[in-house]
Amino acid sequence: MTKSLWPITAVMCSALALGACSSTRLGNAPVRSANAAPIVEAPPVEAVPSGPIEAAPLPPVAGAPLASDPMAPPAGGTDIAGLPPAPPPPTVAAPAPAAAPSSRTAMVGAWSVQTSGGSCRIQLSSSPALDLYRASASGCSNQDLSKVNAWDYRDGEVYLYQTGGAVAARLRGSSASLSGVLTKSGAPLSLSR
Repeated sequence: MTKSLWPITAVMCSALALGACSSTRLGNAPVRSANAAPIVEAPPVEAVPSGPIEAAPLPPVAGAPLASDPMAPPAGGTDIAGLPPAPPPPTVAAPAPAAAPSSRTAMVGAWSVQTSGGSCRIQLSSSPALDLYRASASGCSNQDLSKVNAWDYRDGEVYLYQTGGAVAARLRGSSASLSGVLTKSGAPLSLSR
């Protein structure tokens, strides 16, 4: 809508809103409410200035005190209601920094595996195997661990995959030690260098 039609449209909408105050209870002739304001004709549309429009703050109201910062509490140590100021929010100690997340390259290498069924070795390689990386297991008596042939590192977790693409285990930790569980049995599992 153009700027020159806006005042006309506003007046027309106001007139329609005032017309809604009438009633047709006495037949087809609308009856105006006693409280309804008279309809005022729209003033002539004035041309909009074509030059730049400048904005400036309004002058203060005569007799009103001037405030340097409207968000600052008043002087004298009390708030607007005359009550003492609220105490500052408690200081919360920052949590201890978590161990820096390891990277995929930090996980590459030979790992000693400890499970409830014994121990074995798993080698995590940096050579790609489709969307994952190659892995190999040796001496693992656990059937799921003995089939590990791929691995990945996502969101701070090491995923061990077995032949067929199923996740054999999920582990968390650092580049020196990892702990987690076997996916099928839920048995605890730990890897160390």
